Amino acid sequence: MKAARYTTLITLGTDGRPQARIVDPAFWDKDLTIWIATNPLTRKVAEIQRDNRVTLLYFNTKLGEYVTVLGTATLVTDSTSKVRHWKADWAPFYKSGSRGNDYMLIRVKPSRLEVVSPSHKVVSDPKTWLPASVDLP
Repeated sequence: MKAARYTTLITLGTDGRPQARIVDPAFWDKDLTIWIATNPLTRKVAEIQRDNRVTLLYFNTKLGEYVTVLGTATLVTDSTSKVRHWKADWAPFYKSGSRGNDYMLIRVKPSRLEVVSPSHKVVSDPKTWLPASVDLP
């Protein structure tokens, strides 16, 4: 499935409720690690510090297909990683670019993928609607 430009990131809020927001992740690494830029002062950073379980939803409305990524997040502030995973599209949001203190990364290591892609003949169970899934090491 072609990567979506924007993705939904879900964390757990202080009250235990899911908190969703739109993010613009960098492309997946070969090991499926996903990198997301953020400001260190955002609530998602505090939520990940408290509980690092996250969910990402990639949805292609045109084809009616999606990938849900369940995984664990790690906050990354080292300059080497920040430069290596920088996306030019992020520049308007971070005044000092890839080296600024207003920019950090969230690394998401997937543990499970759930997929529906009718164009690839990957469909949900017709009775329970459970998507096809893959557990990752």
